[in-house]
Amino acid sequence: MKSTLVRQDSDTLADLVVRGMQDKKAADIVVLNLKELKNAVADYFIICSANSDTQLEAVARSVEEEVEKVTGESPWQTEGRTNREWVLLDYVDVVVHVFLRDRRKFYALEELWGDADISYIESEPA
Repeated sequence: MKSTLVRQDSDTLADLVVRGMQDKKAADIVVLNLKELKNAVADYFIICSANSDTQLEAVARSVEEEVEKVTGESPWQTEGRTNREWVLLDYVDVVVHVFLRDRRKFYALEELWGDADISYIESEPA
């Protein structure tokens, strides 16, 4: 098992998730910081879009690999891989949503957490 300090740090975990998304050229990456919201289900929701079901799977796998490489952690739960429209990776403190573009517009998760501190991330690492 890798460093337990990293496992406990949702900020670091969020950064690793974003890096995994950027590695597979995910679009419209948004980080919702929910730490200050009462009754929030996690510290962060991180959302991105994919252009195809193939890219959707590649982005989800990249996130899992990036997190596991540094922390040794796997998602507590995953959903959506069979329908290939929306993959959810639940790391408890950080919840990852990888959407096909049209599904993302339909669900509009960013609007559900309008009080969150929202950061828009460049698609490619600097």
